[in-house]
Amino acid sequence: MGASIMDEVRFEPGLIRALLREQHPDLAELELREVEGGWDNQQWRLGPELAVRLPRTERAPSLLRAEQKWLPVLAGRLPLPTPVPVRVGEPSALFEYTWTITRWVDGEPADRVPITRADAAGTLAGFLGALHRPAPADAPVSATRGLALASLRDGFSSSLAAVADEVDGDHAKEIWEKAVAAPAWDGAPIWLHGDLHPANVIVREGTLSGVIDFGDMCSGDPATDLSAAWILLPEGAAGRFFDAYEVADDATVTRARGWAVLRALNLIAIGRNGRLGRTGGKPTWEPAGRAALGRASA
Repeated sequence: MGASIMDEVRFEPGLIRALLREQHPDLAELELREVEGGWDNQQWRLGPELAVRLPRTERAPSLLRAEQKWLPVLAGRLPLPTPVPVRVGEPSALFEYTWTITRWVDGEPADRVPITRADAAGTLAGFLGALHRPAPADAPVSATRGLALASLRDGFSSSLAAVADEVDGDHAKEIWEKAVAAPAWDGAPIWLHGDLHPANVIVREGTLSGVIDFGDMCSGDPATDLSAAWILLPEGAAGRFFDAYEVADDATVTRARGWAVLRALNLIAIGRNGRLGRTGGKPTWEPAGRAALGRASA
């Protein structure tokens, strides 16, 4: 694509309307409203029940293709609303990449309205229990998720260095090293969401009510997703989550906590960039990351 989030790619509503008229004319006259947020994709709400997503980073078209192929397969067994693709936009003279029309998931993202209710632990455990099933041989794999933490040492070090002046680096590193040293996942690769952080889950009335952005779905070690026990849930809810999830052994919980520290550091770093006015930063991610790091470090 030649463009990244750093280039601040923005598409005008006229393009969206033209694409709809070209490929999905029965939807073209529905109300169209841009939705704040999004990293790899720019999103609009389309009428009361749908959304349109256009890719704006180099990797985004392949993420959309993964969602288009696999989320309809998985969504039927998931107990929370998800942005299931209902129409596919194909490359054309108007726009040279794929795009998607999905179901709209109603509520607010957790980076703006955090989860506050402890019973969300059971909701999250039920969702991940339904998702975490053996994946087929042709399921996506990731270079940054679902794999052994030891392969991400450089990423951890750089993330920690980026915020070392603001966090307890020694304690974060201690948790990380314990996670790296824990026995590795030796089961079959299972389905993962791959990117469970506050901007990718939806909240209503203080609890988890939907999960969005499945572009990074992949197969591998469930510890990646289980880090959400600290990344998403309120203080003290992680134990309740793992009791409800039931199938995570001590080594998996230890790895999950390491993943939580890594992901929290990334949230802080990206959020701080936004606070400092740097392109590509997300100001709401910094407080979410700090809260997550505090829970994972408790």
